Amino acid sequence: MPLKYKRILLKLSGESLMGNQKFGISADMLNYYAVQIKELVAAKAEVAIVIGGGNIYRGLSAEPSGIERVTGDYMGMLATCINGMALQSVLETHGVYTRLITAIEMREIAEPYIRRRAIRHLEKGRVLIFSAGTGSPYFTTDSAAALRANEINADVILKGTRVDGIYDSDPEKNVNAVKFDHISFSNVINMGLSVMDMTAFTLCQENNVPIIVFNINNPGNLVKIAEGAKIGTLVN
Repeated sequence: MPLKYKRILLKLSGESLMGNQKFGISADMLNYYAVQIKELVAAKAEVAIVIGGGNIYRGLSAEPSGIERVTGDYMGMLATCINGMALQSVLETHGVYTRLITAIEMREIAEPYIRRRAIRHLEKGRVLIFSAGTGSPYFTTDSAAALRANEINADVILKGTRVDGIYDSDPEKNVNAVKFDHISFSNVINMGLSVMDMTAFTLCQENNVPIIVFNINNPGNLVKIAEGAKIGTLVN
């Protein structure tokens, strides 16, 4: 089946790698994501991934411990590299060719980010894992996802969460929360809905990159969305 979205930027949170654990990386979750991503690659999609580091360290939580914000943010970037290495290893165990690309130079474990080289990897069918955020403090991995999606000319950003879209209130706290199948960028801002941080969201809005928020824990959702199925919430 032809794909509606050919080049995809998948945004995963670091917390999603914890599974039922309180911290760290769950082998079950790594393998689950690897299988879902492999199916997407088999459907002939070009896939890039940005993964957070909150399962290991969050820069925003640094200051109460006495660590300055900038240092804490860099520590968080290194946490995304650890997650990226883990995901790369498991993907390759499943037979998926990958390239780990980092915004902070560490030649022994990852390639530096070079836009044209990254796009060429995608064209050759390799999965890109972007790590270390934007390489600068004060920017979240949401911002990194938006930036890289624009740079590689992605057709869409797929933001995997544990709920099945965007609601007018937290569905895990309010059983009467109403889900949106489609919502505009301006309405998300006016309603104060937390889809991505504002820097990331504005970047997508200004460059017309749609965002789909969906439940990553439902097997098969990635491929169905790439084929055009109306799953989750579309923001454009």
